[in-house]
Amino acid sequence: MSLAPDGEVRSRDELVAFVRELHRDYLRRGHEWENQSLDHFLGALAAWMDDSPGWYRNSGKRLPEEGDWTFLARALQAATVYE
Repeated sequence: MSLAPDGEVRSRDELVAFVRELHRDYLRRGHEWENQSLDHFLGALAAWMDDSPGWYRNSGKRLPEEGDWTFLARALQAATVYE
C-alpha cells in the first residue's frame, strides 16, 4: 500500500478509503511497520508533518499552505516508516 509522490487524495471520501486501506495494511503486515505502537506512530506522524517541507521540496512539489487531503494522507502513510 503506497501513496506515490504524484498521487492525490481529492476528497474526504477518498481520504476515508485511504485510511481504511492503511488500517487493512496494518492488520495484514503491521509487524513490518517501523512504528508499530500508537505512541511511535503518532510521534512519527508529528515529526514527518514538521519535516514535510523537505519532503515536498525533494519531490519537486509545493507544500500546500493550508494543507489538503493529500497532505494528511501522506502524513499518515509516512508515519508507518518515518523515524
